[in-house]
Amino acid sequence: MDPVTHRTQQATAPRPLIRAVAALALAALATACSSLLPPPAPAPSLHVLDAAPAAAAQAAQRRELVLEVSAPKAWPGFDTAQMTYTRKAHALEYYANNRWADAPARMIGPLIARAVEQTGAFRAVLQPPTTVAADLRLSTELVRLQQNFSSKPSEIELVLHVQLVDVRARVVVATRTFEATEAAPSEDPHGGVIAANRALERLLAQVAAFCVTESAQLR
Repeated sequence: MDPVTHRTQQATAPRPLIRAVAALALAALATACSSLLPPPAPAPSLHVLDAAPAAAAQAAQRRELVLEVSAPKAWPGFDTAQMTYTRKAHALEYYANNRWADAPARMIGPLIARAVEQTGAFRAVLQPPTTVAADLRLSTELVRLQQNFSSKPSEIELVLHVQLVDVRARVVVATRTFEATEAAPSEDPHGGVIAANRALERLLAQVAAFCVTESAQLR
């Protein structure tokens, strides 16, 4: 055998082995790097407020009034889609992996409008934006919606402040604060959601009755 040819074969023979070793080294490096990265954060669980009024007040007769239900506002600390809980007075905390699908005040607005509409007391019940002139306007503030763990079992505390305004006369017809507490069936966010919807059922009926009763005095 030619000595030159023999040396060339010895030099080129290990190349497949080198490529295999390099591939294994790259795979090991990729595995090591991926193990150093933190795992992706789990997607938060989303919850909704979808209560219907427990017992919608039925008006004795329909009045030719148009009621506008304004988009509710929320007090500081509750103007967020984060789910709020408390373990001691004057201190708010938020669940890390559980959220409302939207800010509670935004979800409550359409529910109030539907509850009032079901009374049959008004010619129309509208929500903004609308170009139709309203005779009455209902404004709502979400004062508090939190799961209170200072009691056992924990309780949902729901507070709404409402104001009925005569748009034509530009006067406040009536204001009222509605409060409800509901024991949570379990000591976790899901138990709080169930309790929140039960409390909201009662307040929706009370707000609807408030609109019917207070509008009856208008001429």
